[in-house]
Amino acid sequence: MNPSTASNIYLFDKRLLARMIGALGDDKVIGRTALELGQAFGEVLPGLLKTETGHDITIGYAGCKTGLRDELIAELGDGFLISDASLRNWCEEFQIGCDSPVLITLVEALLGAEPTGIEEPEPRALSKIEIDVAAPVFDRIAEVLRLAVNAQGGHEPVLGRPYNSEERPQADPATADVYAASIEMTIGLGPVLSTFCVIIPQRTLLKTQIIMPGVAGQTTGVKPEWTEQLEEQVRRSAVTLEARIRLDSLTLDTISRLQPGDVIPFHDGQDVQVEVNANGRELYICEFGRSGAKYTVRVKDTHGSEQDILRHIMS
Repeated sequence: MNPSTASNIYLFDKRLLARMIGALGDDKVIGRTALELGQAFGEVLPGLLKTETGHDITIGYAGCKTGLRDELIAELGDGFLISDASLRNWCEEFQIGCDSPVLITLVEALLGAEPTGIEEPEPRALSKIEIDVAAPVFDRIAEVLRLAVNAQGGHEPVLGRPYNSEERPQADPATADVYAASIEMTIGLGPVLSTFCVIIPQRTLLKTQIIMPGVAGQTTGVKPEWTEQLEEQVRRSAVTLEARIRLDSLTLDTISRLQPGDVIPFHDGQDVQVEVNANGRELYICEFGRSGAKYTVRVKDTHGSEQDILRHIMS
């Protein structure tokens, strides 16, 4: 290639190429499909969630964003729970995300708190148990999506375990990003209003015809499945407890000269008080003792009610 030929070579516009191969659509076209999908969520999802949780959860369409998929996911920020999903004969990879405050509130409600009395929590990463309990939200969102897009073959969506957005690995720079759309929905429980979204490649949306599913989930009088799941999860979950005992105060000079075999006395003279905590939350006030060859602590008082302790452990 001579210099004159090389000077006539230009990089092909990425957006134009994406439009030519059907991977990028007009915002109005994408927005119309997103609105239809949002209407399907609004019609069907509240009934499914009511059946599962026993609580009234409101769903509403909040708009659509377009752009590169990795950028749309990054814009969710911290405190989002994300699941990578696929649906055979429709889309090999899409994402479902949900803001954490409504999920935290749902866990509180399933533990017996009245939703209207729950103060709106700050967005944060969810614990393992909270993720387990919140996972059915993603299942129901995916179920409505499956019904609305009417993918051939009647296959079920495949969802990866939800994870906190802070834990999502960095995008591989060697892998080309795809143009996508983020269909955003409001999800409310009691006074708490959050959002969830479904991020779908535009190539998929441009080929999708939305079909309004029938309204489902009107079953009443059945113990909510999530209540049983939550109870079972709490019973089966292993929790690491830590005990803290206050020792006598020592000067820095004395501390610096301590050697193996030196003894530091407990602060309490008789019944040695012990603070027991889990996940950094104080649970019990105990006294130090011994049973046979093992050292023990005996519970004397608790930091709150049974429900308070469960919430401490869950969060």
